[in-house]
Amino acid sequence: MTRLADRVAVVTGAASGIGAATAQRLAAEGATVVIADIDDTGGAEIAAKIRATGGRAEFRHCDVSAEESWNSLREHVNERYGPLDFLCSNASHQEIIPAHELTRRQWDDGLAVNLTPLFLGVRAFIEDLTARSGNVVAISSVHANFGLPGYPVYAAAKGGLTALVRQLAVEYGPSRVRVNAVLPGPILTPVWDDVDAEGRELSARATVLDRLGAPEEVAAAVAFLASDDASFITGANLVVDGGWSVRKESR
Repeated sequence: MTRLADRVAVVTGAASGIGAATAQRLAAEGATVVIADIDDTGGAEIAAKIRATGGRAEFRHCDVSAEESWNSLREHVNERYGPLDFLCSNASHQEIIPAHELTRRQWDDGLAVNLTPLFLGVRAFIEDLTARSGNVVAISSVHANFGLPGYPVYAAAKGGLTALVRQLAVEYGPSRVRVNAVLPGPILTPVWDDVDAEGRELSARATVLDRLGAPEEVAAAVAFLASDDASFITGANLVVDGGWSVRKESR
């Protein structure tokens, strides 16, 4: 497919997991992809993998919590490729700690990585997005809608993302800029590396489809929202969780 031909995309947190799968999917659909991450090795490997299959991609080191990194990224993208068409704000950080044990630094760091980058990214690229009638997809989580023990800052940040997506959609819709969120459920990414087989099976059974999702399945949803196939969709929260959020075991 070439739904995204001649478009320029930035994907943050794209050195692994959902971000890497998204970068590869966007490139496969014709986009030129800039991979932004603090993982230099992983990011460069994903960019090289895309180029090896005929796609267009490069890696740029970017601390998404830092305003100056976003300004530098915008300047580079504009100089090399022109205005940006699509931003996928995906960078994420999890710490499983109950609220009463969280330090203020851990709370601030969690928001800085999980929530603030959407604000900084849109602010950095809004002129480009307006000029190109571009769009934004934020990777939120089912944690935005459901409470799970040990995730207070992650849930707060992801909930904040969905609210911010709605607000940005209202702010910039008149400028023909669409803003949406994807809410993944249990997706088999590197954060699952320390989860044993029993824990994975428990999460899989909690879904209607009785399995964990793949990063590529989330990437497919992002590519859809980024394309003109979703031209009348904005302010939406697209859940990609295999039915995890609709299944409850009770009598």
